[in-house]
Amino acid sequence: MKRFPRTFLNVITSTARRKIEVAMVKVCSLSEIPPGTLKGLQLDDGRRVLVVNLDGELRAWDGTCTHEEADLSTGFLLGERVTCPLHLSQFDLNSGEAVTPPAKTSLRKYNLKVENEEIYVDLD
Repeated sequence: MKRFPRTFLNVITSTARRKIEVAMVKVCSLSEIPPGTLKGLQLDDGRRVLVVNLDGELRAWDGTCTHEEADLSTGFLLGERVTCPLHLSQFDLNSGEAVTPPAKTSLRKYNLKVENEEIYVDLD
């Protein structure tokens, strides 16, 4: 999947009346990620995004293992943890925390939005 051009933008206005554009990237349709599943997306710049549906609650994380840069979307979803397919590090999908070695660094969290049954992730 590829990153869509800035066709879907949120505009935030500060007290100084500056406008900041926040890019939202479409990941998938809501129907493509039922409870208990995950979906990965690799962007044109090489970054990966991982979206998980934990019992109806959607969360978005950096999709690359912080230990050896493996694609977490090819890993295993066990309850509220994803297991890296390379060296079996586990990450808590509520906090992003690396809970088993060899990974030590937490995953970066992304904000997401559901609009018209489509899931968008804020990458800025």
